[in-house]
Amino acid sequence: MIANLDWTEPAELYAQSGAFHGRNARYFRFSSAAEAIRFAIEDMPAAALRSMAVESGDNRYEGNEIRALYDAQDYPLERAKR
Repeated sequence: MIANLDWTEPAELYAQSGAFHGRNARYFRFSSAAEAIRFAIEDMPAAALRSMAVESGDNRYEGNEIRALYDAQDYPLERAKR
């Protein structure tokens, strides 16, 4: 659930073209969930969002949940200009 996210807690981002297994998986570690979410939205290809997951603490967010977190009113970082 989005309400349980601590924006400052360390997070991991898993990205894969297709399913979350195989050789093409990419792994990134961030000092905060907010940074992981910003990277997923601003630096990764938009088409890859559906095959991404951000894990922070006991929480896992996938695909459109990551987009919803980035768009949330309480998102603590400055967003890229669109």
